[in-house]
Amino acid sequence: MTTAGDEEARRSERARAVALFRYSLIREAADPGLSTRQRGRLVRELAARAHAGPFGEPVTVSRPSLDRWIRAWRSGGFDALAPPPRQVTPRTPAEVLALAAALKRENPARTAAQVARVLRASGGWSPSERTLQRHFARLELDTRPDGSPPPAFGRFEAARCNEMWTGDALHGPVIGGRKTYLFAFIDDHSRLITGHRFGHAEDTVRLAAALRPALASRGVPERIYVDNGSAFVDAWLLRGCAVLGIKLTHSTPRRPQGRGKIERLFLTVREQFLVEITGDPAEGGRRHVTSIAELNRLFTAWAETVYHRRVHSETGQAPLASSAASASSSNSGPWPPATTSVSASTRAPSTSPRSASGYATPSHDPRDTP
Repeated sequence: MTTAGDEEARRSERARAVALFRYSLIREAADPGLSTRQRGRLVRELAARAHAGPFGEPVTVSRPSLDRWIRAWRSGGFDALAPPPRQVTPRTPAEVLALAAALKRENPARTAAQVARVLRASGGWSPSERTLQRHFARLELDTRPDGSPPPAFGRFEAARCNEMWTGDALHGPVIGGRKTYLFAFIDDHSRLITGHRFGHAEDTVRLAAALRPALASRGVPERIYVDNGSAFVDAWLLRGCAVLGIKLTHSTPRRPQGRGKIERLFLTVREQFLVEITGDPAEGGRRHVTSIAELNRLFTAWAETVYHRRVHSETGQAPLASSAASASSSNSGPWPPATTSVSASTRAPSTSPRSASGYATPSHDPRDTP
């Protein structure tokens, strides 16, 4: 366990190592028996070449620094060669840091970014995320629930909006005594959430509830990239993509390369949205949600007012701004109009009898209606 005493001991040891390095450089030049000319020649030679630093790295030292160390050693001895301890006056008010720690303790799953947003929303200002991370580390509040860092994936980015969407499903909270699942699609270029819907089942009906409105409002992508989950390998999705001219690609099992953006989106959803949501009225520090409809309304509000308008760390633009910039370069609107109608052939199958055309009659679960 790291303590303030351990940190102070490490700093003292480093200071002694620096003092010893400085003394080893100046000990000959500081000889009182040398003339001014002899001392000057030695100091110039020392300043002209590299030396092995106190921690093994090569360093060069200027002549003024050597002269200053010689004067310090003559006046104060070995201890005067050690760098003075850092005197840092805290610039963040103690009450703000205390409130940040209280928010973290109230809900340990909150990240520094989420705590910063809560502080800005309540008080109009917050320390930087890095300041909060250091503060949580000092208080030992920065441990992840699973004790491991998030997985890292390879880099790829589509050249324009609607070149590729990536879809996946995320396990959500228990609402009304039933498990929830989020189906979502993200535009690979802009990182905009093109379609989303929470439901009580991980099936094609809920997948269609997320995808069909996305096609109607965001346009038709050139390609959709999904995994091999049962909802994504169903014949209706392949048939619908064929009708709309969309290339459907499935990732290789156990090889998630190319799915990093949707995984990063789901991490953001967990750390910034789901962390504030609960279906258990006894759980404090979160908003109690009683229905899937309320959950979908809250997620839509978060996506449109927070996620889509905040600068993305990878693109350097907010998703909405990125989509507008991509469209401007291609002389079109921010998103292509949905000129291709979503026919009955793209609707999700159900257990109802098939129609004469051979396609399943679309079904609907009223419990998932927002």
